[in-house]
Amino acid sequence: VEFVESGGGMVQSGESLRLSCAVSGFLFSTYDMAWYRQVPGQEREWVAIIEASGRALNYSDSVRGRFTISRDNSKNTLYLQMNNLNSGDTAKYYCNGDPVSRQRWRRLFRNFGQGTQVIVSS
Repeated sequence: VEFVESGGGMVQSGESLRLSCAVSGFLFSTYDMAWYRQVPGQEREWVAIIEASGRALNYSDSVRGRFTISRDNSKNTLYLQMNNLNSGDTAKYYCNGDPVSRQRWRRLFRNFGQGTQVIVSS
């Protein structure tokens, strides 16, 4: 199982970024997926969850209305469109199975990728 995140960078407050996550090693189209983020010294938190079919399930309060999660099952790729970024969004972003999937299939989803760094300057 491999997750390869990309698309991060340094932007100014109010700008946008689109993250991508290329997935391999399992049947991507059958699992609910999520984007997570982590700031050094803090726990990793989920920010957006999407069903296997492509319907967005949930967003964390801090990103709802600004971020949009999507997926292309034909390309085994997960996306996160991030608009109106602010300094609170500065973190390293990761993709993986959603929290329920990670609990249910622990061995499958035990590892995270390298992540992609997002830095938002005010």
